[in-house]
Amino acid sequence: MAERKKEEKEEKEPVKQLSIEDIPGVGEATAEKLREAGYDDMMTLAVASPKDLAEVSGIAEGIASKIIVAARKMADVGNFETGEEILERRREISKLTTGSKALDDLLGGGIETQSISEFYGEFGSGKTQIMHQLAVNATTPVDKGGFGSHVLLIDTENTFRPERIVQMSKAKGIDPEEVLKSIHVARAYNSHHQILLGEKAAEMTKEFPIRLLLVDSLTAHFRSEYMGRGSLAERQQLLNRHMHDLLRFGTIYNAAVAVTNQVSARPDVFFGDPTAPIGGNIVGHTATFRVYLRKSKAGKRIARLVDSPYLPEGEAVIQVGEDGISDVAPV
Repeated sequence: MAERKKEEKEEKEPVKQLSIEDIPGVGEATAEKLREAGYDDMMTLAVASPKDLAEVSGIAEGIASKIIVAARKMADVGNFETGEEILERRREISKLTTGSKALDDLLGGGIETQSISEFYGEFGSGKTQIMHQLAVNATTPVDKGGFGSHVLLIDTENTFRPERIVQMSKAKGIDPEEVLKSIHVARAYNSHHQILLGEKAAEMTKEFPIRLLLVDSLTAHFRSEYMGRGSLAERQQLLNRHMHDLLRFGTIYNAAVAVTNQVSARPDVFFGDPTAPIGGNIVGHTATFRVYLRKSKAGKRIARLVDSPYLPEGEAVIQVGEDGISDVAPV
């Protein structure tokens, strides 16, 4: 009887939420520095790198390393897990509809949270249209294939058009004004500003329920600012850092991350499609899903799944029209 009462008492007692001040060696001054740098909870510290943490917070790298190790222990991060445990955790993953059932099926049900989905192709292939459609869809309820959430969009080429959001919203029968209020757009003026916006995305989750982060386009600034082989290494390092910031955001907040990418002609390719996405292996290895888009006739686009951890390669035909992204109407 006494044991049962004890168990009931333990169930009723709320679990204490650990703060960064609970980490050994983190006092008020250090905690303030960490929060100012955007590291305001246990998980963001646990997945940080000592070098990055030291640079942005102004603390010594040795101290940063100790803080991260302690945070990993307290957040129970970095331990080996069984495949069964990982499968159970993956049940938390959500899927966002693209607006096309054919494209959703190609992606295993839609855009997946805790991952980066990359859409690349030539000018006019529909990349930005898909980003607009995803932004609208994310604001819709879960039973409609959305997240019922707010959206962050990092716009690097001034391609966001609220008028397009209005068109797509009306086509779905939802209030355009409410949708626009749920989409938060930041114009990135150069690569360093773009990286900063990616780092600051976590701060927006304190005010709004963000479940989708979009970047259109991922590589435009890096491509124009770092030209030639002499600057390639620096460009790839910065791009790698940015990609991992985006992936970390998706993982921590169970959010979907979708980016667009440009292509460049490859003169060394003589067979097959003579285009390749910018960013090389850095983008290729970090993006979870890679979709190549190409034009077809009468507003149609062909989407090819080029890379995925568990899905086979395949193609889907979608329609890009005034109402947004949809399936091709049967003839």
